[in-house]
Amino acid sequence: MGNKAKGIVYLIGAGPGDPELITVKGKDCLESADVVVYDKLVGESVLALAHKDAELIYVGKKRGHHTMSQGEINELLIKKAHGGLRVARLKGGDPFIFGRGGEEAMELSKAGVSFEVIPGVTSAIAVPTYAGIPLTHRDLSSITCFITGHEDPTKKASNINWDALALSTGTLVFLMGIGNLGRITKRLIQGGRPSTTPAAVIGSGTTSRQVAATGTLATIEKEAKDVGITPPGVIVIGDVVNLREQLSWFESRPLFGRRILVTRPKEQAADFVKLLTELGARCEVFPTIQIVPPETWDGLDRAIESLASYEWILFTSINGVRYFFDRLTRAGKDARALGGIKIGVIGPKTQEAVRAKGINADLMPDTYWTEGLAGELKEYSIGGKRILIPRPNIASDDLSKSLQALGAVVDEVESYVTRKPEYAPNNLKEIFQVKGINLITFTSPSTVANFVEICRDNDIYDQISGIAVACIGPVTAERATEEGLEVAIVPDEYTIDSLAEAIVKYYKSR
Repeated sequence: MGNKAKGIVYLIGAGPGDPELITVKGKDCLESADVVVYDKLVGESVLALAHKDAELIYVGKKRGHHTMSQGEINELLIKKAHGGLRVARLKGGDPFIFGRGGEEAMELSKAGVSFEVIPGVTSAIAVPTYAGIPLTHRDLSSITCFITGHEDPTKKASNINWDALALSTGTLVFLMGIGNLGRITKRLIQGGRPSTTPAAVIGSGTTSRQVAATGTLATIEKEAKDVGITPPGVIVIGDVVNLREQLSWFESRPLFGRRILVTRPKEQAADFVKLLTELGARCEVFPTIQIVPPETWDGLDRAIESLASYEWILFTSINGVRYFFDRLTRAGKDARALGGIKIGVIGPKTQEAVRAKGINADLMPDTYWTEGLAGELKEYSIGGKRILIPRPNIASDDLSKSLQALGAVVDEVESYVTRKPEYAPNNLKEIFQVKGINLITFTSPSTVANFVEICRDNDIYDQISGIAVACIGPVTAERATEEGLEVAIVPDEYTIDSLAEAIVKYYKSR
């Protein structure tokens, strides 16, 4: 990683909170860095872009507590760069907008350290936008001012001209000012700004935790307290605030504010979480299954050695596809080894996984579960034919029995193992007591069984009582009902996309 001959520091703006708002160049520099020095407002999703071998150093600051002083941060950056490392100095928002990036760049320059500044999307612009407040509008405001709401406490006097700000007809945007909101509104009113001037405060902007309050200079402090806004936040003052009622797009998404627990395996949770997040949900990933290789590959390897003897291969999950083709490659073979073999898949995602290997499935049932697959195969002459099913260690044998009843010779081979992960009781308590889950989602009977077992092992089963449950299909729903859970949502089609649509429909009806 990195050019060890000469170090460099990238001052990178990570954006306002939404991980997708980091710039392409910022992402590229972060991915190539040997060291990442990051602030409090940088989210885990952005940090996850760093190289797996990168050293992560937290230097975050909050009121009353600094992990490192600014001087120590400067020294750290210089030391790492002088060691020949590529350093990503990751800051929330934009490094040159109240981010002290200018100070750090000056110190790097004095020390002879090469540096680049990667602009970021500042919260001063992005947060009002996500709240439906344009900072300029042809009829309402032609001027926008960015003001710090927390000046350097070591300064002898403020260098903010409050009287000039108060008399301005434009939009005022205060950053880092939640703790000083009352003082800010008071100074503006004293300077001559009408107390009826529209005002808004947005907390945790651009994230699924976003919350906003609107009012006037006279009322906004109380309005913000009433909805519980805490730092980080942005204050907007001006007539453009009144446009929020028409333009509030982010908070109008169908699942906004809903807290949804996703129990899928970590490797498969990302797409579902992204889908729910785009619909406005705040997701908590709580994998109840770990996908790992089996203790031995003997069964699968033997099947691959004798592929020519099979008429069909049936894939019931994307994990089955993944591990089957991994072993196929290790055996020195590729998709050509499947020539003449028919391929059946349980649903669209599995079909996509097979297609990614250069193969089009011959069969996908209209109903995406094992019974549907067995039913479709009745239309084929499978009597006496050999069928291979790569499967997990704990899969139901219903499919195999159905095919054997049709006269097929079925080889079920263990291609991966699902097991229950361990969780610390404190983590569970935080999820269910502090974060307030509204909905629990399940995508297989084993996710249900493991989830309930984890909750009972940690004496928190009573805490999930009454929480609505969404299941991907009837088999999963049946298992959840058996475990005493309240199943509220089962989609007509047994896919992740359909499950998300059913969740939206459920909340729209409430």
